[in-house]
Formats: sequence, C-alpha cells, structure tokens
Amino acid sequence: MSIKKIKVLIVDDSAVVRQTLAAILSSDPKIEVLDTAVDPFYAAKIMQNEVPDVITLDIEMPRMDGLTFLRKIMRQHPIPVVIISSLTTEGTLTALRALEYGAVEIITKPQLGTKQFIEESRIKLCDVVKAAARARLSKKNIPPASLEVTPKLSADAILAKSYAHSMIKTTEIVVAVGASTGGTEALATFLKAFPPDCPGIVIVQHMPEIFTKTFADRLNEECRINVKEAVDHDTILRGHALIAPGNKHMLVKRSGAKYFVEVIDGPLVNRHRPAVDVLFRSTAQYAGSNAVGIIMTGMGDDGARGMAEMKEAGAFTIAQDEKSCVVFGMPKEAIKRNAVDKILPLDQIAGFVQKFDSNKDSDAFRSGNQQPIPGKP
Repeated sequence: MSIKKIKVLIVDDSAVVRQTLAAILSSDPKIEVLDTAVDPFYAAKIMQNEVPDVITLDIEMPRMDGLTFLRKIMRQHPIPVVIISSLTTEGTLTALRALEYGAVEIITKPQLGTKQFIEESRIKLCDVVKAAARARLSKKNIPPASLEVTPKLSADAILAKSYAHSMIKTTEIVVAVGASTGGTEALATFLKAFPPDCPGIVIVQHMPEIFTKTFADRLNEECRINVKEAVDHDTILRGHALIAPGNKHMLVKRSGAKYFVEVIDGPLVNRHRPAVDVLFRSTAQYAGSNAVGIIMTGMGDDGARGMAEMKEAGAFTIAQDEKSCVVFGMPKEAIKRNAVDKILPLDQIAGFVQKFDSNKDSDAFRSGNQQPIPGKP
C-alpha cells in the first residue's frame, strides 16, 4: 500500500529558488512537488486543476505580492502556507504580518553558501512542510498527527546534565517557555495576559535570525510587560520577557540569587538553534524548583527531554492542550514522557502562572492543595 505524499506548490519569482526548493523537497519520500509558479497568477491557474496540501510562498513578487495572495487563500480556500523569505531588515515586519494573516510558518530561503547549510536547510524545509500539512487552520478541522523527528544532537552538545547549581528556594521564579510552529500567535496571547509585575520569562521560539528582534519589538509595543530579544548576560527581571535570538542558543544561569541568560553559539540541537531543550536543561540546572516550564504548540519533540529534566529538578511543568495548539507535536511528546504536571488551554496558562507565582509551592500545586491568593476568592 503506497503512502499518500504531501503535494506542495512552490510560488517564487526566482528560478534558482524554485529549482532549489523543488530539488530539496523532492528528496523527501513523503513529499511531492505538485508544480512551481513564478507568481500568484500562475499559482491560481495550477490550483484550478489540483489543490496542493501545502504552498511555499515568497513575499516580494511581480504582479501580486505574497501577502495579498495569502489573504485571498485564507479567505477563499484555507491551505497551509509556509512563507519563505530572505527576511531583509526592511522586510521583517512584512513577514510578521504574514503570520498574522494565517501563514503556518516562516523560514529563510536556502543560501547556497556551504554544504553544511544546504543540509541543515534541507532537513528544516522538509520538516516544516510536513508539519504544515498537519496544521490546524481556522476554517478547516484538520486532525493533528504524530510529528516524529529524529534528532541529530541532544542538549548534551551544549550543557551536561547536572542539578548541582540550583538553589533549594529563592524569592523569585523563572518562567521558561518553548514554542515552534504556531508559537508566534500563542506567545502573543500568553504575554499580553500578564500584568507589569509578573515573574521573569525566558522564551525560545524556533525562528530565523533577524526576525526575532522584530517579533520581540512588536510584542513589546502590544504587551504590558517589557519584551526584548535577549543579549548575552541580560538579567531575568520581573515584568520582563527575553526571547532567544535566532541562530543562537539561550541558557539560564545564576549568580547568587540573581538569574541571567547566556547567549551562545553552538551546534544544532534537535535540528534547532535556538533549541528548547537547551533552555529547559539550563533552567533545571540553575533554577530547579524555582522555575515553571511551559511547552507550547510546535512540531517534533524539542523540549520534551528538557521538560522532563525540569520536572525531575522540582520545577512545575505545563503543556498547552491539543485543542488550542496549531501543531500538537512538542506538547504531546512531553506528555508522553510524563514530564507535564498540568495541561491547559492557551488562554489559561498565564493566569495559572500568576497563581503559582503567588504561592511558589510546586508540590502543593501538583496535589491541588495550594493556598488561595490573598485578597482573591
């Protein structure tokens, strides 16, 4: 019995990009390139005969730009769309708008610089397309499926497992968050719900270089808390959220009772840089029971091992529930590892974190015997 392949339509005005993407995607036995189109008008003609499972779409094209085409698709016939853009400094806001209009993911165009980069791009492109094919769209009830990813390297490549540096208890907690596909909108919902005095938050969102700063700046304008792209040795403060920069790993460290982040280079972990497992392992190691771990929508299993280590170190762990996820891959893997204390809808996670911050008792929350927040029913 043959396996039904994911049919992809590539829309890009560059012949080189079309050929490169076609070759990369065709190399995966689960993907079939339905056709390529030089612009949205040619793409529309192709779609009259056969509707693809996934569309890869450039933003800047002649006759009709990618954003206009994306909006038409989402209004008339929602199809999972992966934006593939060069992401110049001027174009990052446009790329962010594409996610708001309904694009499932955004990645950088393949650059033919080195053999290593081509290989990394091939794996990422194929994985993102396969995840997109299973994504939940607002107007279609697409059931999620298992998104198995075989990792290259674990967090051991960056940081050895150890709990020797964590303190038994501090006055502050660290909230560590990991997300991937669908995470940009999930994080916006999550962060907008926090008051200015919320606990310090550190975030890894799988996202290309340069794009993370624009994403953080946009959230900073929309949220009551301060949001910024992390810089090496930034202090983790109340009312602040630090987002790992694209193409860099971010670790939580401690000096005395003060927590800060370390931003470093390093190999891909679970085929990602930044990797959620690296953030979660370092949080387990340096914050231990003074931490809350949250794993959100995303493909694959990055973060599942790290969340298990956080729970083992005494942290309280939360997974976004299946119904509110775009892709229920990362939370599902963490749940399968028994690494999750609580499964919550997206719109309830921030409120739960605030309740936990007032009590700071992981064992009580696990047993359901937490004390009420002073002044609240």
